[in-house]
Amino acid sequence: MTDQTFTPALGRFAPTRFYDPVVALMRERLWRGLLAMYVAPQPGDVIVDVGCGTGSTALLLNRVEPRARVVGVDPDPDVLSTARRKADAVGVAPEWRVGMGDALEEMLGAGSASAVVSSLVLHQCPVATKRAILASMYAVLAPGGKLVIADYGLQRTGLMRLAFRIVQLADGKEDTQPNADGVLPRLITDAGFRDVREAETVSTISGSISVYVARRD
Repeated sequence: MTDQTFTPALGRFAPTRFYDPVVALMRERLWRGLLAMYVAPQPGDVIVDVGCGTGSTALLLNRVEPRARVVGVDPDPDVLSTARRKADAVGVAPEWRVGMGDALEEMLGAGSASAVVSSLVLHQCPVATKRAILASMYAVLAPGGKLVIADYGLQRTGLMRLAFRIVQLADGKEDTQPNADGVLPRLITDAGFRDVREAETVSTISGSISVYVARRD
């Protein structure tokens, strides 16, 4: 994956500068809040936000626990510029790294993280890339470390499947359909994680977003 291009934050839907207003329509405060609740940051934690985009999750985690070290990783320098501006505006200071999600071990060191999080990233990736990112997340976590992912998961109702079509229009059906079919828990388990569960589901205008939690052995 590290030699491949990446899907922009809003895919084919709109320029990245519209990302925050668009995501705000998708009950963002609820599912980001749930993600932060399951991370439960503690002083001294090292938390890696994979595909951090404009930095909303990293900033939230840093506000919840300012004594944690939060590292936002994204391959798009433009969205990281937005993340830096947002951080400066609210006076918090995550670290920002340009990089791909399958290269976390090389970037940060094996076993260096207390928690790894990701939001609205894996649904945009081919299955092989989903696997590579999850393997990289596993490698960068310390034993007992947490994985918390908020992303489109199994679309259980006809209404949610219909709503999810807007995501497939933006990001393509081939990469997104496995998420809609509920593939993520199996892929997380295959990467070596234990206690894998779908802890929450949030219905939105673009389909249901699931919060998955797991641990590294």
